[in-house]
Amino acid sequence: MRAAVDRLCAYFETISPQSVVRIGEFYTADARFKDPFNEVHGIPAIEQVFAHMFESLHGPRFVVTSRIVDGTQCFLVWEFRFHFKRFDTTTEQVVRGGSHLVLTADGLVSDHRDYWDAAEELYEKLPVVGSFMRWLKQRANN
Repeated sequence: MRAAVDRLCAYFETISPQSVVRIGEFYTADARFKDPFNEVHGIPAIEQVFAHMFESLHGPRFVVTSRIVDGTQCFLVWEFRFHFKRFDTTTEQVVRGGSHLVLTADGLVSDHRDYWDAAEELYEKLPVVGSFMRWLKQRANN
């Protein structure tokens, strides 16, 4: 299983608009994918999630910082680095999160669930929404 996870990590760390179509090499035909914004099933839908990422952001890339493999499950800790297209494009943004993956016996992903805090990691970085989110966070902490 470690070899399959290594291949998957290498794919995600080098994913590009052209390589999104290779997702079928790593996922089962009926794989599930869920993150704070999406819940989809099947390779075409998963491909669309990643294609949309490239349409919406400048230079998105993943950096896997650690991994735990236990049988047919693994957990990846990662940084997602990108630049906003519509806002300040000079500042690289970083979202930190993790992915729980369930793999088949032949090393394909059948279930992929991403965990990250959309409020802290994304919304607080947006110009208008960010000010409001930081204000809410401050109020909640007082």
